[in-house]
Amino acid sequence: MEATLEKPKTQLKNRSIRRVAVLGSGIMGSRIAAHFANIGVDVLLLDMVPREPNAAEAAKGLTTNHPAVRNRMVNDAWQTMLKASPASLYSPKFADRVKLGNFDDNLKDIASYDWVIEVIVERLDIKQSLYERVEQFRKPGTLITSNTSGIPMHLLVEGRSDDFRRNFCGTHFFNPPRYLRLLEIIPGPDTDPAIIDFLMHYGDLYLGKTTVLCKDTPGFIANRLGIFAMVQTIRVAEEMGLTVEEVDKLTGPVVGRPKSGTFRLSDVVGLDTTVNVAGNLVKVAHDESRAAFELPSTMQKLYDNKWLGDKTGQGFYKKTKDEKGKTAILALNLKTFEYEPSQKVKFATLESTKAIDSLRKRFSVLLAGTDKAGEFYRRTFADAFQYATNRIPEVADELYKIDEAIKAGFGWQMGLFETWDAIGVPQGIDMMEKLDRKPAQWVYDMAASGATSFYRTEKGKKQYYDIPSKTYKTIPGTESFIILESLSDNIIWKNAGSAIYDLGDGIINLEFRSKMNTFGAEVIEGVNKAISLAEKDFRGLVIGNDSTEAFSAGANLATLFMFALEQEYDEINLMIAQFQQTMMRTRYSSIPVVGAPHSLALGGGCEINLHCDRVVAHSETYMGLVEVGVGLIPAGGGTKEMAARCSDLYQTGDPELNILQSAFMNIATAKVSTSAQEAREMNYLLPSAQIVLNRSRQIAEAKQVAIELAENGYTQPKPRTDIKVQGKTGIALFKAGITAMKMGRFISDHDLKIADKLAYVICGGDLSSPQTVTEKYLLDLEREAFLSLTGEKKTLERIQSLLQGGKPLRN
Repeated sequence: MEATLEKPKTQLKNRSIRRVAVLGSGIMGSRIAAHFANIGVDVLLLDMVPREPNAAEAAKGLTTNHPAVRNRMVNDAWQTMLKASPASLYSPKFADRVKLGNFDDNLKDIASYDWVIEVIVERLDIKQSLYERVEQFRKPGTLITSNTSGIPMHLLVEGRSDDFRRNFCGTHFFNPPRYLRLLEIIPGPDTDPAIIDFLMHYGDLYLGKTTVLCKDTPGFIANRLGIFAMVQTIRVAEEMGLTVEEVDKLTGPVVGRPKSGTFRLSDVVGLDTTVNVAGNLVKVAHDESRAAFELPSTMQKLYDNKWLGDKTGQGFYKKTKDEKGKTAILALNLKTFEYEPSQKVKFATLESTKAIDSLRKRFSVLLAGTDKAGEFYRRTFADAFQYATNRIPEVADELYKIDEAIKAGFGWQMGLFETWDAIGVPQGIDMMEKLDRKPAQWVYDMAASGATSFYRTEKGKKQYYDIPSKTYKTIPGTESFIILESLSDNIIWKNAGSAIYDLGDGIINLEFRSKMNTFGAEVIEGVNKAISLAEKDFRGLVIGNDSTEAFSAGANLATLFMFALEQEYDEINLMIAQFQQTMMRTRYSSIPVVGAPHSLALGGGCEINLHCDRVVAHSETYMGLVEVGVGLIPAGGGTKEMAARCSDLYQTGDPELNILQSAFMNIATAKVSTSAQEAREMNYLLPSAQIVLNRSRQIAEAKQVAIELAENGYTQPKPRTDIKVQGKTGIALFKAGITAMKMGRFISDHDLKIADKLAYVICGGDLSSPQTVTEKYLLDLEREAFLSLTGEKKTLERIQSLLQGGKPLRN
């Protein structure tokens, strides 16, 4: 019997991570390395030395002694990562933070690294062999972790030293590591508890992850529950005769899950990955539903055919080209196993929820459906609810861990127990009993105790039902989070499109509540009301929300389109003037205003952040002035502000017209940043902007910034009169460029007209020479140009296309 080590708790208060070594450069290893580079850490990425040169290397006379051959595996993997879309790096510049090497020549270098992460093939013997080599060079006390998705920790550390075992645990990232928020932390039998505490905190604060402490059980938490749900969904689809397209529609955004649904997700991830995880769980997960992990016949047949998804060119879907070269998507017929043109999906149950924006309110309607969709939902949710209740306490003692893991690991907006709360605990039990899927006994005990939900809100904090004590407890680690959904009692004002919350400490928060948080009359009213309230009774304002879709997708085009069709140009002029005045009020209020953008911050959603005193942006912020896409130019101060920011940069030594041309092209091409870092490089975020990786911390961080600004003696700024513009010089440069693009047929006549007006505004009009102008002068130019474009037929066609089909029109 193996002796258990004593566990002296290491003092980790001063531990910091400056350098990380990642062992293994495959899909996960290279992308984990990239994400550490994103946060400013120096990374060493290593892989094996090839056994022999390949044909190209041999033709050059290279041997395995040549560095190009020795590092071929890691170099090729890194280049593949750099070319992949979506990008794993926040900025291509961050690639310089990663040093490449191989196990034979560079493993000794790990002696100077703070954390060593193993990300090699899922074979115990190979991992153990590498660990033996790691022990020769690893500095005592250094963190050593494995990204294994299922090998037990106690097997991985067999034969290792006491120090290795104390500093070892599992750190299971999910692919792609930049975008999926889950980081499962799995202690080994001898892991120092202080190591676990450190990693839980570090993953949350620095890596932006939802860190979930897991037991060392098969599949840990997310894969155990997520793969069960996926395989059971496919099995139910087979039994009900549902099509691939129908299932993906039913399991996509309508239930708060990714657009990929179930079958498309399988194609993206790779069927072999799902089969391997499910196959391992069949072997090692000895629970009452073990047979559920056995492959449904369709999955087995695809696997046998090697139709693994995107990596093999076909899976549940297949891309083809027609005679004209146009791409077409074919879907697999699960009965005939032939590919057929993808069909649109229509269910009465789905139609009945179209007007229900709230996901929480949607579930009870979906599960009550009387068609095949309703039956599908009842069967799959009953299966998932039952399995989740039976996994407590096996995989987790606390129910919130199951929800957090599956949300962060699979991109679900709501966890299983949160969904159950949405339909009602008694209603969920009744549904399950009718389908012979009774939940675990603790659910009945909970109901008998008088508890009516798995979660509740107490004093603005989300609490979960603790099964052993039969009481509610605050979710650990969330004490410093501000989640607006939990602060409904703190709303001090609201209208149909916005709400204002008292966050305490003299700070209020404005939340947009319109569809995609677009700017309409109600949101404009909300901004002005929030500033008025803050100036009267508070000391700072945060503009932020908890939406998973958008900070703000811009202006509400429907109202603009209606006025333009009716040629109500006075109304449009008034509407734009009010929008500009609101942006200026945001800039020139007597209290600090802090923007908290995330996900989509487009058009007006970008402009309001351009006018905030400070911005606290989530790392995944896709920001841009995109009005050109609908035949317009930014007129909520966006064009003015970029002219002003260029003016401020003219002292940097870079030629002035280069700086201005970059801003012009970003607007003229409707370029959207692919990260907050890129938004900073595009000058949409100033150097003073703070970038946070954990969305759950964003509003709390923004509140703190507002407090600091107020306490440091915030002074109301004065309107600018010193904006240097280029006049005719700049206009001539831009006209030459866009005329050349038109002659080369890269842009249309209408694109040319829009670009001409944009050039006129951003250059300050037809001035004879570069000179300084006021903000008001540029705002007037903006509004005039915008107004004239609303009278263009092709602009109206672009707006109509976006409103009706959600797609931009190039005309």
